[in-house]
Order: sequence, then C-alpha cells, then structure tokens
Amino acid sequence: MATDRYIAALEISSSKVIGAVGAVGKSGQLEILAIEQEKSTDSVRWGQIQNIEETYNHIFYVLERLERRPNIAPREITGVYVGISGRSLRSIRKDVSLALPEETDITDAILDRLKRSAMEADLDNSLEIVDAIPRIFTVGKDETHRPKGRVGNHISAIYDLIVARPIIQSNLKRVVKDRLELDIKDIIITPLATGEIALSEHEKKLGCMLVDIGAETTTVTIYTRGNLIYYATLPFGGRNITKDLMALNELEDKAEEFKINFGNAIAPGIPSQVKVGNHKQSEISNYVVARSEEIVANIVEQIKYAGLTEKDLPEGIVLCGGGARLNGIMELIGKFTGLKVRMATLPHYIRMTDINGQSIESLQIAAIMHTASQEADEDCLQVPPPPEPEKPEEEEIPEEIKPEKKQKQRKPGFFGRIGNALGQIFTPIGEDDEGDELS
Repeated sequence: MATDRYIAALEISSSKVIGAVGAVGKSGQLEILAIEQEKSTDSVRWGQIQNIEETYNHIFYVLERLERRPNIAPREITGVYVGISGRSLRSIRKDVSLALPEETDITDAILDRLKRSAMEADLDNSLEIVDAIPRIFTVGKDETHRPKGRVGNHISAIYDLIVARPIIQSNLKRVVKDRLELDIKDIIITPLATGEIALSEHEKKLGCMLVDIGAETTTVTIYTRGNLIYYATLPFGGRNITKDLMALNELEDKAEEFKINFGNAIAPGIPSQVKVGNHKQSEISNYVVARSEEIVANIVEQIKYAGLTEKDLPEGIVLCGGGARLNGIMELIGKFTGLKVRMATLPHYIRMTDINGQSIESLQIAAIMHTASQEADEDCLQVPPPPEPEKPEEEEIPEEIKPEKKQKQRKPGFFGRIGNALGQIFTPIGEDDEGDELS
C-alpha cells in the first residue's frame, strides 16, 4: 500500500491502555500496522484517569514497544489521537435555530454557526460539552439530514450534546500533553467512533442499539433514521461480576478466570455439582447469573429512557467490549428484549496486519484510528533527523578572543522528551479542578 501518512492512537480504559500505529494509503484505506497494550487496573476507574504516574508509565511502555517495531522504527511518535469515554459521558438534547435575512443558500459557514450556537449552551459547572452531534435539520418547513445546498430564510436543528465532567479531559491532557509532551491531534468520543464502524447505515436508519460492555462502564447508544438519538454511560461492567466472585475468598485474577471459563449469564436447567477448585460450579453460576441479569435489565431499560420501545429497534442490538464475551450474555439480552443480538466485528475496509490485533480487544482502538483517518491530513510520526557529522578539530583559540556561539535548539523526539518527564514522575500531584485529590 502506498502510504500517505501515519497515525497513532490511544485508548485508555479501566482495564487496559491500548496504543496503535496505522498507515493511511493514498486511497484513504486504513491499515493497522502495530498494536500494543498494558494492563491498567486501578490507575483508571470508570474511564477516568485516577493515577497520573501509573497511567503515564502504562502509556510510556506501550509507545516504547510501538516505536521499536521493525515496521515503525526509526520513526518517532510525536502526536496521537486519544479516545475518550467514561461514567459521566451522556447526551443532552439541544434545539437551536438561525433566522436568515432572506432566501439563502445553506453553506458550511451557516452550519458551523448553528453548531457553535449549540456548543455555547449553558450548563452547570460540573459538566463540559465535548461535542455536538446533529440529529435532524429543518430548512423552512422541510426536515432533512443533508441541509447543505438547500435554500431558506430559517434553519433549525436538534443536536445531541455529548457532555462529561471536565476532569476526564483535563487528566488526559496532564498525562499525554504535559508529561509525555505529545501533540494531541484530537480527542475522539470512542463509543460514537465505534458506532461508525460497527453498525451499517441500514441498521442505523431502521433503528438499532450499540452496547459496549467494558470493565467498569457500559455505554449504550441508540440510532434511528440514520442518526444518534440517545447516549448513556452506565456505571457497571464485567468487573462487577468478577468482584462478586471474589466473595468466594478468591483474588481478582482467579475470580476473573472463573468468570471467563466457567461462568454463564443464563442459569443452567439443573444445578451442576461439579467442583471448580474448592467451589461448586453452581456457586459460581449463582453469582454470575444474578449480576448478569441486573446488568442486562439496566441496559434494556435504556430503551424506555430514550422514549422508544423494542419495536423501534428492528435491527436489534449489537454488542462489543470485553464484558460482551461472557458466555450466554447475547442469549440473555435476546431473552429480555425479544430482539436479535449480534457481536460487532472489524469491518473489511480496515486492514489489521498485526497479529496482536487478533488477541487484543481491538474494535475500539480501530474505531478511533478510523475516525482519525477521516480527519485532516496530519502525520503523527516523524523520522528523526540524522546526527550532524563530527567537525574536524580546529586550532584552539584563546578563550578571551573566542566569539560567542548560539546553541541551535530542536524539539526532542518521544524518547528525548521522556528523559525530561522522568524527573517529574515522583513530583507530588496537587488537587484537580474539582477538588478531587489524585493518587
């Protein structure tokens, strides 16, 4: 593939940090060349960075391994696209309108004014607007999804404002921009990016729901008529089941193993008396089933909160995320809703050439990279300049008559920046903007 540019992306979740480097071809096709991950338990909670130093270390090791890949070296990562998700992300409906002086062609400039008006909505100080997603436009009296090029003296729109607590973005910037000294090309809303590659246009037009079950949060996005109409983040995920199993006097790693290998979201017809370690399989099943039913009940309830019924979602439910790999979870959701349920897969137009991508939950990082590939033609990697040749020795000039020399400055690459940042790693962290002390 003739490469046009390279992009790098980070997904920082409650269970892991994933980094990837991809190439965008002249035709615009994305090829994921390298993908790496680091476990991040407890340094990120509910999608929000809690420990600056630990998260810094996780990202550092991911980027270091990426830059050492033979198909990446000697390029250095100088910028990244970062995915954002978390417990406080949700949508708020906002109606905006513009009166035009006369019959006017609707242009990009007018649509930008309309979006800015939505983004300037008054919110309480606990939230900030991350993005504004248009649901439907009205030009004159006609509703449309494609207003550009139409003519009218009035335009209005319904936007879904994606909002979150300010600390989510500020902590991302503290780690990526301030500590790692990387240029943040853009912050991308991961669940929306995932919807772009996991759902077909047919599914979004007829009506469907995307459910991303993570370690500590579950994100629900609902689409009808081709547009997002509902976004909510629920504060629970697969780790809730694991922690329930820790009541069997097991450590988290062992409880996770029990959940994956012996758990099932649907109760067996006849309780099993088989022993798993020191426990009956029926004991494990009781914990897994009880919590799974609670999680699924809350997911299904979001349909009502969106003002819809199951009949409004004829294309059913699409699942993704690590928690969606639990045995029986698809069947349980189908049983609760009567809707068809399927697992999301990587689309054919994204090439995954790194075999690591087969073992890593890579849909979300691929979604971030796909969104990045559609944005401005910016390159996230640079080849460092060759070292300057050594100058021949010159005859020593007495100090008192030597002219002053100005030192040429160059911004260091990723590894050069790390040396500066390491000196700050154990610097005490103050309080964040909302008064939450960072550990």
